[in-house]
Amino acid sequence: MSAVQEFDLLIAGGGMVGASLACALAGLPLRAAVIERVPPASEQQPSFDLRTTALSRSSQRVLEGLGLWAELAPQATPIRRVHVSEQGRFGTAVVDAREQGVEALGYVIENRRLGAAFFRRLERADNVELFIPGSAGEVVTDADGLRLSIETERGPRTLRASLLAIADGARSRLREAVGIPAASRAYEQVAIIGTVAVGRPGDGVAYERFTPQGPLALLPAGGDRYVFVLTRHESEAESVLASSEAAFRDLLQAAFGFRLGRFGRLGQRSAYPLYLTRARRLTAPRCVVVGNAAHGLHPVAGQGYNLGLRDVAVLAELLADALRAGRCDPGDPALLAAYSDWRRRDQRNVVAFTDGLVRLFELPLPGLGALRGLALQAFDLLPGARQLLAREAMGLGGRLPRLVRGLPL
Repeated sequence: MSAVQEFDLLIAGGGMVGASLACALAGLPLRAAVIERVPPASEQQPSFDLRTTALSRSSQRVLEGLGLWAELAPQATPIRRVHVSEQGRFGTAVVDAREQGVEALGYVIENRRLGAAFFRRLERADNVELFIPGSAGEVVTDADGLRLSIETERGPRTLRASLLAIADGARSRLREAVGIPAASRAYEQVAIIGTVAVGRPGDGVAYERFTPQGPLALLPAGGDRYVFVLTRHESEAESVLASSEAAFRDLLQAAFGFRLGRFGRLGQRSAYPLYLTRARRLTAPRCVVVGNAAHGLHPVAGQGYNLGLRDVAVLAELLADALRAGRCDPGDPALLAAYSDWRRRDQRNVVAFTDGLVRLFELPLPGLGALRGLALQAFDLLPGARQLLAREAMGLGGRLPRLVRGLPL
């Protein structure tokens, strides 16, 4: 049997959230390990591909606090305004960065650039060991810690630690293995994602447009490029994805209109089925779920990674505080209870908001469309309502961890 390697904390999953957590722990006096099946630079790595992420203001602050933003900023496109509308209705809602007193509401950046920055940091971290490629196996917990069996290129290993952070995605096998059930509901929708050139670049304006066929988001990606996230029912998604470039461009134009001029060249298109996944609880003995393993969201409001990064900021803060107080057990039940209590409200609110938006604009009830238009128009006329939505969209509502407040761990 292989020798047991000792760590303070194990991170199962080296995607967006798992790698972010490892970067946060790189500055703390503890030993961590990351177990990830697919190398970050591989074309098969689902997290760090050509897709983009809309980073909220809170996420930008966290990345700045981790010392990563200076490297990422030149590669990120600012979102200075968000424009929400419904096709065929007169109401619109606009949130403007200047009105909120910030330079940008958020930023758009390619996932592969995030991944490259994360792993450059981790390769320099003396206290983080990477088991990549590596696959997690059996977990055995006891009063003092846990053992995780993993498979690596050099054969089987056994890792022991005080805490296991499960960050292996919405369909997490480990989450189920440690006794944390999850509820999952298929939206019966598929997100078709790619880039399109526009005739009139929107100067940092992001658009969320609701149509009878599903929502369409357009995010500025620098120059004349916009990222689109087009949602279609699963029954028609395959034919839409396979349509010619001209036909697909016409479909996008018909759904969005000509506010950005005439659409031009298209980038590669990819498709992802959409689910809502919620863990029934966030912790088990010596285990915690973070990111999509805790909450897999519809992309309608672009909140998935941002919510997961706030998971990271809270867990890292609680660990840092415990270490400063001389409490050296990362899996302490009191620490895990504090994490669960802190994160419950934010996660519940974001899930309700994103799921509620999808449901609201799907309902075909007579007269509801006109009411939605009036609601959007009323929202746009009420500065207090815009302020509230802006703070939630920027991830600045509720109790904020130090990294989100611009403070060090």
